[in-house]
Amino acid sequence: MKKYSVAISFLLILAAIYWSFLAIMPQNFSKSNVPSTQFSTERALNHIKTIAEYPHYAGSASHTHVRQYLISELKKLGLETQIQEGYTAGDWGNLSKAINIIAKIKGSRSGKSLLLLSHYDSSPYSSPGASDAGSGIATILEGVRAFLATGKKPANDVIIVFSDAEELGLNGAELFVNKHPWAKNIGLILNFEARGSGGPGIMLVETNNGNAQLIKHFVNANPPFPMGNSLAYSIYKIMPNDTDLTVFRENANIQGFNFAFIDDHYDYHTVLDNYERLDRNTLEHQGTYLMPLLKYFSNTDLSALSSNEDYVYVNVPVFKLIYYPFSWIIPMLITAIIIFLILLGYGKYKGKLNYNHIFKGFIPFILSLVICGLIGFYGWPVIKSIYPHYKDNLHGFTYNGYLYITAFVFISITVCFAFYKKFKKINTVNLIVAPVTFWLIICSLGAIYLKGTGFFIIPVFGALVSFYILIEQEEPNLVILTLLAFPALWILSPLVQIFPVGLGLKTMIAVTLLVVLIFGLLLPVTGFYKHKGKLALLALFLGLGYFIAAHFQSDSTADRPKPNSLLYVFNADENKSYWATYNSYIDSWVAQYMGKNKKKITEENKLSSKYNTGYSFMADAPLKDIPVPEIEISNDTIIDNRRHIEICVNPQRNINRLEVFANTKNINECMVNSVPFSKEYLQKRKSKLFTHFVSNNNYTDIKLVLPENENLELTFYEASNNLLTNKLFSIPPRPENTIPMPFVLNDAIVVKKTIKF
Repeated sequence: MKKYSVAISFLLILAAIYWSFLAIMPQNFSKSNVPSTQFSTERALNHIKTIAEYPHYAGSASHTHVRQYLISELKKLGLETQIQEGYTAGDWGNLSKAINIIAKIKGSRSGKSLLLLSHYDSSPYSSPGASDAGSGIATILEGVRAFLATGKKPANDVIIVFSDAEELGLNGAELFVNKHPWAKNIGLILNFEARGSGGPGIMLVETNNGNAQLIKHFVNANPPFPMGNSLAYSIYKIMPNDTDLTVFRENANIQGFNFAFIDDHYDYHTVLDNYERLDRNTLEHQGTYLMPLLKYFSNTDLSALSSNEDYVYVNVPVFKLIYYPFSWIIPMLITAIIIFLILLGYGKYKGKLNYNHIFKGFIPFILSLVICGLIGFYGWPVIKSIYPHYKDNLHGFTYNGYLYITAFVFISITVCFAFYKKFKKINTVNLIVAPVTFWLIICSLGAIYLKGTGFFIIPVFGALVSFYILIEQEEPNLVILTLLAFPALWILSPLVQIFPVGLGLKTMIAVTLLVVLIFGLLLPVTGFYKHKGKLALLALFLGLGYFIAAHFQSDSTADRPKPNSLLYVFNADENKSYWATYNSYIDSWVAQYMGKNKKKITEENKLSSKYNTGYSFMADAPLKDIPVPEIEISNDTIIDNRRHIEICVNPQRNINRLEVFANTKNINECMVNSVPFSKEYLQKRKSKLFTHFVSNNNYTDIKLVLPENENLELTFYEASNNLLTNKLFSIPPRPENTIPMPFVLNDAIVVKKTIKF
């Protein structure tokens, strides 16, 4: 056994890493022949096939068809369904007319209601929305069907809301929470979302207070594949990412759970978010959340879920979700530090530790951190300079992104083995001190600044036990030491992928540094590996192999198409037209219009986009007979030293969007189509005044109040999404290896008009 201990430990490490990913989600999905009382992914897919047949953004004809379908499906379940309709503006300055679909399963007692929530609009203007959020709608429809098939009446009312205009600014959620009477009695929300087309559904808690009660109840509900941790919870609370659930939390202090999958990020908001590319096991995972939670929370008192206490939590194979209070973080950290100091003294007493060797042991670890940090920090910018078309993936994740992540992992392992090979004469017990010291520093900083990292101390305790064994034993059992490293591998390995997937490949430095830190916790095992040089070469070979594989998958094909963009902009003030694009890298389709005379854009105003992206290039275009909006000033008067202006904008063609910019921030009040914008928004906004996502070619009625002597200039950008179908143009179809660029205005005819008041 001892003869093969190195090989066994190596295989155990690989198995633990594989297990850490395997255990976070189902590996197969339920078919349509399962009992009617069970969730069936195949049955849910039938809904998605209908929902995602065409892009169905708010205000589109397909959007109406999807709404009618969902109403009919709810009625088939025997649920009385209602429609809530109205204009809202939200905190993004985006006005739209939202039409929510609402139903209720009546409970047997009075009390707080459970809300099942997802949005049914897709992203403008090309995404079919199979994952985002057709998957959420289908999960709820199939889950409610199975729930009702049991014939058991829930204790609590179960409200179902398919919200509208989430993609435009969470408008439907705002309409419901501020205007619908049922919102006042909601005790908990289960919200289903997506930001890709695959991967595990990540559980995120959304609460204004502590998460303690929510986590305890979540564990009691016992979903079979919980995936989430308090680090993601802490980061999510400080980042600007919003979902419909955020509106409920901020406007009505209603808390809940988000269940969102984020892998295959390259499909997000694109034509690739379709029925075929949605991962079936991912949809199954969403169902494994809904069914136990629906059964549990529909019969649990939802009035006692608030708490002032937060919990550290993390998913771990076998144990599912482990958790403990934030109040334990400092005591656990102090305990670990005390144990570490005692072991340092005990090791010195036993003659196992040599302070000179301990000091030298810091050299390979620090060098590994520095070199791998530099590789991670500069590596992605270098790759983007080699492959400039990557810059047009605005969300920052390429089709071959997983290959790059794996390549950087192996290169980091190469660096670690190469440096530690140079220090092979130092006993492993002395080498362990450096990584444990760094991890204790990380845990200390986390305890002060980011308490959600509290679970990082768990792998450290495993390393401390290994440290003790190495002090006591000359020839420790390598298998036991490997098993003690399982907490590090189980807990930390998935983070290596989650960081770049969640935050973009620009965060590759998190990958390389985390690999070094995990390697440090594995030193009680890898320190005994005699062939570190060969392992370094193997890792280097694998790393280069993945880089080569990424290269051969860097081109554009029908399966991994390149995003591109084209707009026709008519400047009515100058009676000039030009082509515009958001592309940094001009492909052949866009080049037809940019030509050799293209120039960097000079447009000051950036039209709304998810990543605040502006035009990159422009080129002269022929004048076309594009109707200009009719802008009528119906009132301009002074009342109590303040200027009141009323403007009505009537489109003279079929449009989808009107965006208005102002030359001043000194606008005290703004009301559009009878919807007031908050003072907070008016104060924090930049040049953009508002965006109106137009339904049914409706007018835009604007009322402004500003200081008496303020000189006002408004710039109107009116856009229609019909550049490729408008009879005035003859734009050839896109090549099959390209798709419309997401997150920006695209395939649009834009009219610019400026009015001075």
